[in-house]
Amino acid sequence: MEILSNALIPLAFSSVLMLYLWARQIRTEDASIVDAGWAFCIGISTLYYCFVVDAPVIRKICICGLGIAWSVRLTYYLMRDRVIGKDEDGRYQAIRNHYGEKIDFFHFFFFQAQGLLAVYLSTTFLILLSNPSSHLTLGEYICIALWLIAMLGEAVADSQLASFRSNPSNKGQTCNVGLWKYSRHPNYFFEWLIWIAYAVAGVSMGTTLGILAILPAIVMYVFITKLTGIPYTELQALKSRKESYSRYQQTTNAFFPWFPKEAL
Repeated sequence: MEILSNALIPLAFSSVLMLYLWARQIRTEDASIVDAGWAFCIGISTLYYCFVVDAPVIRKICICGLGIAWSVRLTYYLMRDRVIGKDEDGRYQAIRNHYGEKIDFFHFFFFQAQGLLAVYLSTTFLILLSNPSSHLTLGEYICIALWLIAMLGEAVADSQLASFRSNPSNKGQTCNVGLWKYSRHPNYFFEWLIWIAYAVAGVSMGTTLGILAILPAIVMYVFITKLTGIPYTELQALKSRKESYSRYQQTTNAFFPWFPKEAL
């Protein structure tokens, strides 16, 4: 019950922010900003928990600091690479074309759902702050190590993709170098690994509440691999890069990194 009460303010904030962003996308006809808003809401919610939850300062700095740093990086990256001065993301263009005149009605509920999802995921940090130990545990140290690996992997994947796209000779081709040689979506994989890190910290608490930290990792996996992540991204890639991306699908795992296969 305490977790629910602590999440009420973040829920109200996220709802209002998403309402504003929804109104903005009506004017700009660009819904891409919802992703940056989602990441920002998680960071703000986590920061709020640091002030209202009674927990050791070292835990707030080392565990909640991970969530806040992740939010800052992802929000900045999305605003810079997908929102400011950019056309609407292909996924949202496809949704806009599908719903036609009903798109604003759909987007209202979609934006609010993203705000709700952000607050739900942020409650992971409420769970981790409830750890009864007065010092950082082995599980939390493992969490920090996994988080650092995941953040580095995601940053490298983003950098490799940006470098590939910046080369004019690669126009219309599929990035299959670096980490992209082993996974079609290494950025999504490392994003999911971040939530696995939090799950490790939660399970290591040895409490029923701590075990619930596994659920956000499961939710993220489902959204990334089955709903809003890989399916729409691959649909757009096939439309824009056709045979190049089709060959890439035959040789490279979609999510989990592994050695490439021979094309059929």
